[in-house]
Amino acid sequence: MGLEAQTMLEPLWRGLPPIDPGAVAGSASCALPAEYGAVSGARKFTTSTLRHWQLDGLCDDVALVVSELVTNALRHACPDRGTGALDPPVRLHIMRWSSRLVCAVRDPSCDSPVAGEAGFAEESGRGLFLVDSFSDGWGWHPLAGSLRGKVVWALFHLSPPAPGA
Repeated sequence: MGLEAQTMLEPLWRGLPPIDPGAVAGSASCALPAEYGAVSGARKFTTSTLRHWQLDGLCDDVALVVSELVTNALRHACPDRGTGALDPPVRLHIMRWSSRLVCAVRDPSCDSPVAGEAGFAEESGRGLFLVDSFSDGWGWHPLAGSLRGKVVWALFHLSPPAPGA
């Protein structure tokens, strides 16, 4: 895992049982363009990655959470969508350890994510409610050093493999 990913994830470990951030069992990352079509690509990337890691049972929940995180990043952190900027403003990171999986979406905004107060009948405003409902925890933190923006992450606990599996 690169130094950038370690710096990005450092605040994630607060309040969790210790785990060596360098002991990643798998990681995958992709840059996403500043357009809503990127949400579908992020879901496909997530599903493909989880299947490669033999975590098929998590595909639906994790893909839903990733699509909400990416949609929020595009909607609230990328006001200049579609301007053809060369540097993709949103990046999806998926990291796996033996006991947990983390999906992290980096975006250029330093503003904190805000959970909407929408009711179930409304079309939008439920993204972070869904993230909270389908993951085992989520949070965010501003990026440090030369990196600008923030990371919004969701955590999934992994069940230990069955004996003999």
